[in-house]
Amino acid sequence: MKITRFMAQGSARIGALEGDEVVEFPGFASAQELIAGGAAAMTTARQAIASGKGRRLLADVKLLAPVVPSTILCSGSNYTDHNKEKANTPISGKEPEFFVKTADCVIGPDDAIAHDERLARKLDCETELAIVIGSAGRFIPQERALEHVFGYTIVNDVTARDRQVRQTPQGLTWYELGRGKAFDCSAPLGPCITTADEIPDPQALRLRTRINGELRQSSSTANMIWNCAQLVHFFSTNFTLKPGMVIITGTPGGTAWSVDPELGGKWIGGDGGEKLVPAKGYLKPGDVIECELERIGVLRNTVRAAA
Repeated sequence: MKITRFMAQGSARIGALEGDEVVEFPGFASAQELIAGGAAAMTTARQAIASGKGRRLLADVKLLAPVVPSTILCSGSNYTDHNKEKANTPISGKEPEFFVKTADCVIGPDDAIAHDERLARKLDCETELAIVIGSAGRFIPQERALEHVFGYTIVNDVTARDRQVRQTPQGLTWYELGRGKAFDCSAPLGPCITTADEIPDPQALRLRTRINGELRQSSSTANMIWNCAQLVHFFSTNFTLKPGMVIITGTPGGTAWSVDPELGGKWIGGDGGEKLVPAKGYLKPGDVIECELERIGVLRNTVRAAA
């Protein structure tokens, strides 16, 4: 099932994507309420789909971020090819990078990503598989971790590279992951949550990024250094994971950072699965970003100059 949120008649609704239609689930005020409702809530959702009622054409509604998590737990430096294309810190690839985005960062499908040079001149994007937590847990064993997953969605980890990357004259690199990662419009999310029963192996998905139609990123989630189960275990050490929380899992090679020698970039060309087009530079107003993940869909956003 593909869970979504959408605007209809002036209010946000919860439902499912069914081809070129959306089906509303009555009685749910938020995706978190549906997720926390467990098996009983999903039975109600399936009954709504089977009833044939509450259907609208997708073209007649505005899709929203399918969930607005209070906390997005983020893992960086989690693909081998991405680590090879960038300047690395001493811990890169040795342990998960840990940073946080909040609900204030979230925008939905087709919403604009603000390009504001007062924040950053080197704005980059990163397509990432996102894990949506279904049941609460702390200190979750790795072998039980996927039992706590409700489903998966897409997040574009928009990054201000000139805020993120810091270097000393001696060549030491470190990351300022607060200002570089968490800001307005830095977490486009959607277009839906594909439930975990439709993705039995989250490490067997093809991920792609297209900018203005050019293929910039392409990799399998099999190339993660720490897989989804390991990341759920890792983050549950610090936090009680709760229904609707989101964990993002890193991005592969092909970012604009890879063609920026000032910040230690080095073009690698991805994992070799598909031929990539090197970035011509960082994001600029007018760019159309398409973040694609197999079995989930395409998250599309346009970059616009900030007012």
